Amino acid sequence: MYELEVFDTFDAAHRVVGYPGKCDRLHGHTWKVAVHVAGTELDSIGMLVDFKKLKEILKGITEEFDHTFLNEHEAFKGKNPTAENIARYIYQVYAEKLRAENPSVRLSDIRVWESPGSSVTYRED
Repeated sequence: MYELEVFDTFDAAHRVVGYPGKCDRLHGHTWKVAVHVAGTELDSIGMLVDFKKLKEILKGITEEFDHTFLNEHEAFKGKNPTAENIARYIYQVYAEKLRAENPSVRLSDIRVWESPGSSVTYRED
């Protein structure tokens, strides 16, 4: 089994509505996102999937968040754009795009950091 990892970052603001503290106020983060994919079949040149392709898929998703107010994003209508909800959304979109382009490679998980010391991992079993 091979597991590959790529990263990207984006800057965005949010507020956690109903949070009993400062996070209920508008604030921003430099969010970091890690994608882990896995598979067993290498292609004819010895790659599971090109890192470039994995990064392109991720960048296509993070670009829609960059320098925005996440609470106004369609994906978070009716829910807070917490690290947990962001990770689940990215997972679902990434998995669909990956399946369309590389059906033999599976998405293992998505990890989202809202700060250097705080992250969440989302996976579907």
